[in-house]
Amino acid sequence: MSKTKSAQFSHETVLLYETVDAVYVGDGIYIDGTFGRGGHSRLLLEKLGPDATLIVIDKDPLAIATANELAANDSRVVVVQSGFADIQTVVERFGFMGQVAGILLDLGVSSPQLDDASRGFSFRSDGPLDMRMNPDAGVSAAQWIASAHEAEIADVLYKYGDEHFSRRIAKAIVMARQEHPIETTLQLAEIIKTAHPKWDHKKHPATKSFQAIRIFINGELNELDEVLLGSLPVLKSGGRLAIISFHSLEDRAVKQFIRLQAQGPEMPPGLPIQDADIERNMKAIGKAIKPTKLEIAANVRSRSATLRVAEKL
Repeated sequence: MSKTKSAQFSHETVLLYETVDAVYVGDGIYIDGTFGRGGHSRLLLEKLGPDATLIVIDKDPLAIATANELAANDSRVVVVQSGFADIQTVVERFGFMGQVAGILLDLGVSSPQLDDASRGFSFRSDGPLDMRMNPDAGVSAAQWIASAHEAEIADVLYKYGDEHFSRRIAKAIVMARQEHPIETTLQLAEIIKTAHPKWDHKKHPATKSFQAIRIFINGELNELDEVLLGSLPVLKSGGRLAIISFHSLEDRAVKQFIRLQAQGPEMPPGLPIQDADIERNMKAIGKAIKPTKLEIAANVRSRSATLRVAEKL
C-alpha cells in the first residue's frame, strides 16, 4: 500500500497521557510492543533523554514503515518487525535482559487497520476477508472459514467473542460456503446478520463474531500470555508494565497475571512461613484506569479500553 493511501486513515491514541505517565520511571530502555502509528512512542520520546533507547515492535508492515520514518530522525529508536510475544527474544538479542525500565502494550486494533477495508477487519465496509495483523504471514480469515469444521467455528465464536448464538451462526457459515466461497467482509457480515435471531439495533450483530475470528486468527490471547511471562525477566527492578486492553478476555488475563505476581506462589496450608518470606515479583500500581467521558466523546473506540499497570519488585 502506498503512503498516500495509508495517510487517509487517522488514529487517535487511546489513554495517551495516562499510559506514558504510568510507564515512565526515568531515563533508560523502554519498549513499545505495539507501535501502531506511534502515538505513545512519540510522547514517551519527549520525556526521554538523549542517551535513552526506545525499542518499537509491531507486526504490521505499515506500522513498521511509520516506525522507520521515526527512527530515521531519532537515533534513540530501534525498530523490530515482530509480534510482542517475542519481546524476550528481542531484548536478549540486544543484550538488555533485566535492564528495561518500561514496557507498554496497546492491545487494540488501530483505527487505520479498522478503517482500511483492504485489511478485512471491519464488517462496515467491503474488503477481502483477511484480518491478519501481518498480511504477509499466517492463515487469513477467509482461508480458515473455508476449511474449518462447523464445531470449531462455533467454539471460536463462543470462546473469543462470547457469542451465545455461535452454533447457529457457525451452521449458517458452513451452509453458505457450500454455495459460494466466503471471501469478503460484507459477505460474512450478512451471513451472521441473517443467522442472528436477536440483536441490539445499536450494535451490529457481527461485532462479536468478527472480534472472535480476529483474536483466533492472530493468536492474540496466546501472545498476551507469552508477553506477560516474558516481561518479568526483561524488566529491571522498579521497571513498569503498562497494558491497555479492549475486551474482557484480555483484561481478565492481565488482571490475573498481576494479581498472581503480586501474591507470590501459593503455599500449602499450615506451612510455617512468614508473609515477608514469600517471593513476590510485582506490585499493582493504582487501580484500573478508564478513558474519561471527554476522551470517549472524542474517540468512541476508546470506550472499552482499560489500562492496568504493574511494577517489578
